[in-house]
Amino acid sequence: MTLRIVNARLIDPASGRDAAGDVLIERGRIAALDGDARAARAERTLDAAGQVVAPGLIDLAARLREPGEEYKATLESEMEAAVAGGVTSLACPPDTDPPLDEPGLVDMLRRRARALARARLYPVGALTVKLQGETLTEMAELAESGCVAFSQANIPLQDTQMLWRALQYAGSFGFSVWLRPAEPWLSRGGVAHDGDVATRLGLPGIPSFAETIAIGTILELVRATGTRVHLCRLSSEAGVALVRAAKREGLPVSCDVGVHHLHLCEVDLGYFDAQCRLDPPLRAQRDRDALSEGVADGTIDCVCSDHTPVDDDAKHQPFAEAAPGATALELLLPLMLRWGALKKRSLVQTLAPISCAPARILGVQSGRIEIGAPGDLVVFDPEAPTRMTPDALKSQGKNTPFLGYELPGRVRATIVAGKVVHEGE
Repeated sequence: MTLRIVNARLIDPASGRDAAGDVLIERGRIAALDGDARAARAERTLDAAGQVVAPGLIDLAARLREPGEEYKATLESEMEAAVAGGVTSLACPPDTDPPLDEPGLVDMLRRRARALARARLYPVGALTVKLQGETLTEMAELAESGCVAFSQANIPLQDTQMLWRALQYAGSFGFSVWLRPAEPWLSRGGVAHDGDVATRLGLPGIPSFAETIAIGTILELVRATGTRVHLCRLSSEAGVALVRAAKREGLPVSCDVGVHHLHLCEVDLGYFDAQCRLDPPLRAQRDRDALSEGVADGTIDCVCSDHTPVDDDAKHQPFAEAAPGATALELLLPLMLRWGALKKRSLVQTLAPISCAPARILGVQSGRIEIGAPGDLVVFDPEAPTRMTPDALKSQGKNTPFLGYELPGRVRATIVAGKVVHEGE
């Protein structure tokens, strides 16, 4: 199918473009721009007058709950949520049930995703068998089946020697390892940031140095092995400072932050609001501000949704017993637009951490508007508000701290490989 989009405001963070223009997509790829696109024949034309056309969003952390936890969400429901939010590519962590530690499981997941014909799916393979930290997986076989990186998800490796061996193995093949920095013993049993709010509420805390100690260990192993490491979901001011220094040193590290941590902090726990039970926990205001500044200055490469749908029964519990996580695939764009407005960032700067930057981490060609690039685009109205209600969310998980909020940005269309996979109001 040949698809033409006309009268658009084209935003391409990869090139810095912000100008009126047209796009022609043919055989799944961008075939022409501007005058050439307008002059070409097309089977379908979308008039994007008054709308922004940008690269489809790329999310580095979205739990789809398949296989094994379909009572929380299904691949079908979460892929619908992805395209409704303008997300055209997503990476899923390996903490499914069973974990993604065998090629057959990865193949099955990718086949299911292709059959749904929604967003592109990039599985992240388990670093150790069953994520138990005892035996390394066959990373080469998992990579052949489609895994783009290897991770322990939110389960830290307690054995530092095992982590060292894992980085040596991955480095010998040129694989990237994605690690959530959390010292396991200091994090054990904690449910909130170890600060004034947790003390007042009587909640067991997780100190920010649980993150920085883990980052220090990881960076030493990166120095020893030279393996590319992506640090997932930074949460502290001190963690941002360590990554900033590591990048200045030239170490092959990158990092991301969950979008909630750019807006919320420990104060938002209020009186035990379980919707704010996240992993890592919401930290102090100075941490939130440092994370925001880290995204703005490029220390933090990407912003992800950290989409974690949870069933109602697991959320409607006392704070310490509630399951951590929040649904966010459909909130990634609105929350980034809100962040950009608060920081007075241009749309080019606002969209870069959720388009071209994660594309670079994944090593894919998406995330840009140029001839030959995949025809993955989002059409949205940056001024139209969206009210976040359970009925408005496509995700099976309705758990979010932003229920009832009116946020900027409404997705009008999502296009994957030149096919319109979602059309909004």
